[in-house]
Formats: sequence, structure tokens, C-alpha cells
Amino acid sequence: MAPAPSLDIHNSDPWDSVHMPGSRDFLVSVELWSPPSRGLARKVNIPRKTAERRDSMAIPDNRKIIKEKPSWFRTLGQPPGDWRHATCKLTEEGDRCVLNIYVDENILQHSIYIHLLRCSDIRPADRSLFFPNTHSLGIYTTAGQRWLENETDEVVYIKFSSSDAVNTWLALLRSYACPEAYGQRLAPQNGGLYRMWRQVELRIIQGRHLGVTRAVTHQILGLSSDGDGGDAVEMEVFCQIHFNDNTCGRTAPKKSMGSQEWHEQFVFSDLPPFGEMVIQVYKTKSAKALLLGSIFITLGTFRRGELVDGWFPVISAGSTACAVQVGEIRLKVKVDEEIILPNSAYAAVMQSILQRNMLDLLSDLEQEMKLEHISSHVIAIAIAKNVLTSHITELADREVDGAPNSQHTLFRGNTVLTKTMELTMSSYGKAFLEASVGPVIRSLCKNKVAIEVDPLKSNKSIKDIEKNVEVLEYWCREFWKQIYSVRAECPHELRKIFQHIRQLVEERFDSPESRDLKWQSVSAFCFLRFIVPAILHPHLFGLCHGLPPEPVQRSLILIAKVMQSLANLNPTVQKEEFMRGIKNFLKDSIPAMIDYILVVSTPVPERYGVFPPATNDNHDRIQAMNSLRERAHSMPTLHREAIPLLPHLIDVSKHLAILGSAIVRNISRRNGELQKGSPLEELSQKCLEVEAEALQCVNQLATRLHYVSVQSQVGSRNAFHDGSSPSSPINARFLHSQSNIPSSYKARRYSKSGRPSTAPSSSETYSDIPSSSSAEKRTLVTVPAVVRAVRVQAPSSALPQEPVGELASSWREPAVLVPSTADLHEEPSEHRKQSFLVRPSPSLPSLEATADSEESRKRKGFLHGLWTRR
Repeated sequence: MAPAPSLDIHNSDPWDSVHMPGSRDFLVSVELWSPPSRGLARKVNIPRKTAERRDSMAIPDNRKIIKEKPSWFRTLGQPPGDWRHATCKLTEEGDRCVLNIYVDENILQHSIYIHLLRCSDIRPADRSLFFPNTHSLGIYTTAGQRWLENETDEVVYIKFSSSDAVNTWLALLRSYACPEAYGQRLAPQNGGLYRMWRQVELRIIQGRHLGVTRAVTHQILGLSSDGDGGDAVEMEVFCQIHFNDNTCGRTAPKKSMGSQEWHEQFVFSDLPPFGEMVIQVYKTKSAKALLLGSIFITLGTFRRGELVDGWFPVISAGSTACAVQVGEIRLKVKVDEEIILPNSAYAAVMQSILQRNMLDLLSDLEQEMKLEHISSHVIAIAIAKNVLTSHITELADREVDGAPNSQHTLFRGNTVLTKTMELTMSSYGKAFLEASVGPVIRSLCKNKVAIEVDPLKSNKSIKDIEKNVEVLEYWCREFWKQIYSVRAECPHELRKIFQHIRQLVEERFDSPESRDLKWQSVSAFCFLRFIVPAILHPHLFGLCHGLPPEPVQRSLILIAKVMQSLANLNPTVQKEEFMRGIKNFLKDSIPAMIDYILVVSTPVPERYGVFPPATNDNHDRIQAMNSLRERAHSMPTLHREAIPLLPHLIDVSKHLAILGSAIVRNISRRNGELQKGSPLEELSQKCLEVEAEALQCVNQLATRLHYVSVQSQVGSRNAFHDGSSPSSPINARFLHSQSNIPSSYKARRYSKSGRPSTAPSSSETYSDIPSSSSAEKRTLVTVPAVVRAVRVQAPSSALPQEPVGELASSWREPAVLVPSTADLHEEPSEHRKQSFLVRPSPSLPSLEATADSEESRKRKGFLHGLWTRR
């Protein structure tokens, strides 16, 4: 590999030109992920071997030879490589922007043209890739988007010191990238007609029959698979998730007899146009990862916003021409794709939302429309409008005023307030929760601590049970010591809410027997619905990688019970006899618990408590935030709104679009009927109006693209007669003019069609930059064509009654199974009111037709063999 030039970080210029007057520089200290296949951009001097050195390599007999396992095995499936200290320098010069990444202070490792990237090419890296290292960004580039000639298409991962730093730089980098806006020539003042947002929610639940082989034809034709493959064997298995040939996530390794259980959830947001999602299943053998098989899922055929739950086949990628299934994995997949209009289009919707308490609106949406997955979007809108705290306190006033005199049920039920508080604490308190229990939980899982103090569940002696009680008390003290030490890091927003609840309960229940109720009311939220659930299920809160083993889960359950008893301030109440051994710990810790509750329910004078230290990184981050504010006024509307709001990275238009689409789909299921007098009637009507406007924008763009395509063909044919070309000034002016399209042509073209394509080709949208779709595609695994033909597609119904894999795996031509990601199929008339993003999946062939086609192929193959031999 040729070494890259060594540049001075402060005086280098990647374009070898003089700085323009409006140039800006941004610096930040990061860590750069360096895979082993790519070393530093410099030569390393290797000393020559001498006879003396060879003699010195002899190992005495009394010294053991230890063979170090590869780094892949040590990191449980993480990619080999390491993090290196680096410096990022973002330079803006006019319309161009370059990101230079330096290692060892002045060695240029990467040079990326940010202005040639799309916003979807810059997105946070999933926690599973480098756990427990978080706060990482992934930058996805293709050929022509880097400066150094020896660059490849590998993803560049950079890790920041804090969540504030990674959020700031994510917004800063996207502000220089190109938003995924469509119809820029039709609406130049807004930067386009609309933009797109895509997300995939994936939950890998469990596997079955992994390692047991059988022919794929058995599954497709419904034939018996008795006797195929043999019995399941015990092996350690993990999965890797790929989008467009890039690794985006991985599960933790699980060891079992072909029935591994993961229960891991992944959310991949801000994705580029949908292609194929591949889940590769690996097994570990002799400290190596061997590919067991793959699951191929075509995302373009999934119905938007609907959850698909089923068993997906794992297809072996062998060298033979016969596809072999090596097991199944149960997956839950939800594909979302939304059109986002300019924020002004949602003004009426926002006005309707803000007319009442947003938590009451959330309750109506869940009860009347059964929309249970839109609560996070409503909370995000409330945070952006700075009304969440006031709406929660208003709801708390109502719940306390209407509460009975009994103290034991206050804030203990599943009400709108308690559900909203769970989402609020998750939004504001991620860093606080990580600091409170994250390090201790990972230490417990790393040491594989197994605690059992129930004599009925353990066959050990009484002396062993007493030792386990001592171990339980030790870890309870470790947890409590860590929780108490970070009490001052509780976010300001949560402190205000906890203070209001504490004072409200203190005024409402002022009897002597209720003196502890004010503390218990705060712990009912902070512990019962936040810290204790994180201890019980740390993998769901991102505190550990994967589901802990069963013995460790039992230890976490016992620790969670002790922590909840401590939060209730009543050490004498123990339901289980075997839990009475930690009574002394509870008595000693109650005064500290009261002090903890007092601290987390007392707002500090300043917004963030103490001021952050005046470090260079904080100064650079403030400079980046100020630059974003200054440049926002000069950006087009869609470009400005595509930059998420700091510090929580909230895209208000996106959340409004998702909420509106969910409401419209619900109305469609009820045949478009709106209940008269319903509190949601006005909001539903506004959402339908926005849906109609979005459909109009899509039709407008599709009409222009089709008309331009037709006229280009006509112009090419006429060029032989009059000598003109499509690129002549007359034709160019004609092609770019939307007003010249006859209205009669529009009516004739779209009188009977469904919704047109929402995502035109990249050449229309990004005419000035190289398209990533034009780059040569890499393949993850070389597989036969017959294996590539086995794809899993979404069924036409939302939730299949049978396993998805058994219904959707079929023999098809790859061209049919992998539709273009730039084209969305036209929608049948019966689905037009449901959503302009819903696309029906291709109908599956019948078993008889599949069998006939297979028999026909066999005959053709037999005749072809005879002809060849002759």
C-alpha cells in the first residue's frame, strides 16, 4: 500500500488552493476504528532477523507456550481491529466541504468530501458493533467521494467522547451533506417537493434446527423432511446484519442445541433507499467464525408500518447448485418509509395537536385508534415544543386530586401518566441510567455471577445458601454504591418533574402515617419504572450486549428485588423467607435512599448544574452549534429541516409525518369513516389533507419525469431529421419547464393509475453528484444462482398465520425478486386511501404451478444433456 502524504493538521489544504474568505474549520478529538486489513498511512520499519535473535527465541523447557486467541474471539464476534486516537478537521470552502481525519497528530488517514454525501450516508453506528463503546458515527462512502487514491469503500467509524459531542457532529456533518430531497427543480425555493425517511425495526428472537440440513424444495413444495440432515448439535451461533453489503449490527453469541435464543432488538434509522437486508448466521469453531447460512430479505416488498412476525429460512451458501436449508430463525420485522413535506404543510396538524394536553391526545390515540407505537413520536413533538414538562405536571395534578385516600395504589397502576413518564425518563435519562447501573451490570455479566438463595431452587446445603446470601449482599452494596454516587447527574428536566410530584403528594397527604409517601411517590417513578426494569432487562436498555445467561438473569432478579425494597423504604416487608438475610443492608441504606430522592427531586439553579469544564472539545462543540445557527437561515427549507434539532436530535417534520400516516392508515381500516364528535375528528381531517397534499406532490414529480422521458425519446428520433439534439437550448428549456406539460396529457396519463413512484432515480435528484447506486455492488457471499433465487418477501397480509419463511420462500428469477429501490410500485385502487407508501407484495405461485415449472426444468435439462452428448 502506497503511503499517503504527511500533512500538517493546521496548514494542510486538500485542494492545494488558497483559503476562501468564507472558509471555516472545526476540530474535535475522536477515536478512529482501524481494521487490521488497513494499516496506518505510513511505513513501519521491521528489524532484520539475526542469528543472535534466532537463538534468543528459544524457549526454556520450564516455560509454557501460550497461544493467544485472535482478537475476534476475545471480543465475542466483534470485527477485528482497534481504536486509535485521532483528530477530525472539517473544512468548509464555499460550496465544498472536506473531512480530514489525522492519526499520530499529522498523518492523514482519511479525506472525505462531505458535500458529495447524502444525509443517509452519515448515521450513528449501532451499539452492537463496538459494545460497550458507544457514541460512534459511521460514514458510508463510495468511489469518487474520497481524496486519497488508496482509499477503499470501507465504512469509516469515529467515536466521540460524549453523547453531546456525537449529536453535535452528526448535525454538523449532515448540514454539509445533501438531503434526500426529490423534485428540486419543481420547487427550488424549498429545495424540493419532499424528502424521504426510512427505518427498519428488527428483532431477532430465536432459532430452531440450526445446523440441521434439508433441501429447500421440501419447504417450498411442502414435502416431508424426515431423515434429512441428522440431529442438532450443540454450537455457538451469532448473527450479522447487512444493509447494501455493509455490516450494521450483530447479535451476541449464544450456545445451544440448535435452538438459540437472542431476543435482541435493532433499530436502523435514516437508511438509504431500500435494497436487500441479509442476515448472516455464523457458528464458532476452534476460535473461528464459519458461515452457517444466510437469510435474504427484500425490504421493498414489505407493507409499510406493519409488523411481520414469522420463521425465516437460513439458506446455506455452499458451492453446489442445490440450495440447502440449515435451520430457521424467528424474526419480527417492521419497515417504515415516509414522505416528509416542508414543515409549513403540517401547520394545521400542529395547531390541532397543541390545542389540548398532548398526553390526553396520546391516550385517545391509543384507546380509540389502537395506535400503540406512536407514543415516542408524540413525546418527541412535545419535547421539541417545550411543553412536555408542563403537560406531565398537569396530568399529575389530576391523578393526585382524583386519587383515593389509600396510599398503596398511588402511581402504581398503568395509567397515561406512568406510561408517559417511562418514555420521558428514557428520553432524558439515557446517560444517567448508564452511569447509575451500566458499569456494575457489565461487571456482573463479565464475571458470570450466579446467585441463588432459594432453597427450593437450589440443591445446595444450608452453608452454601448462607454464602450465597453474603454474595447477594455484596453485589447489592455494589449496585447501591454506584447508584448513589451519580445522584447529582440526574437531568434537570427529570428533577423538575420529580420535585412537582413530591410537593404535590406532600400537600395532598399530610397525615403522620403518610410521612414517607412523598419519598415513595418519587421512587415509584425513578426506581419502579426506570432503574429496576433496567436491572431486570439490561439488554433492552442497551446496558449489556445480548440477553444475559439464565444464572446471571436470576442474580439480577434478586438484586432488583432488593433495590425495589430499598426504594419502598420498608425493610421489614419481605415476601420470601430466603430474602430476609439482607435486612441489615436495607436498614443501613434507608437514610441514604432518602437523601438520594431529595437530590434527584431538587432542581439546581442552573440548567445543567455546574458549568462544563472549559476544554478545547467543549469550545469546538459550541463553535459548531453557533455555525449551525448562522448557516440555517441561508439553507433551503427541506435542507434546513433535515438537520435534527439539538441536543436531542429531534426532526419535528418527520414525527408529524409518521403520526399523520398512522392516523390515515387507521382511518382506511375503518373504511374512511370518522366518528362524529370524537376528539380526534379534527386532527384526523387535518391528517387526511396533508396526505392529499403529499400525494399531489408525488403525482406532480412522476408526471414530469414521465413526460420528460417521453419527450427525450421523441427528441432523439427527431434529431435524425432536423439535426437538433436533446441537449440543445430549445429542448433543454422545454424539458425543464413543468408548465408546458398539457393538462389533457396529465389527465389521460394518470386517470386510472395508483400512486406513482415516490423515489425517482438518483440522476434526477442528485444530478450534480455521483450516485451511490451507480457504483459497482459488492457481494457478501458468492452463492449459486439457484440459492440467490430463494428470497424471503413480505406476505400480502400484515401478520401471517403461518411462518413467513414457509409461505414466502419460492423459486423465482432474481430480476423479479429484487425490484429497483428507486421505483415504488403503483398501488391498487383498494389501497389508495390507506397510504401512499403501501405497496402490495407479488402474489406467491401455487404449489401445483411451482411443481410443474420444476418438472419442466428437469425435462429441459435432460434434453439439453442429450443434445450436448450428441
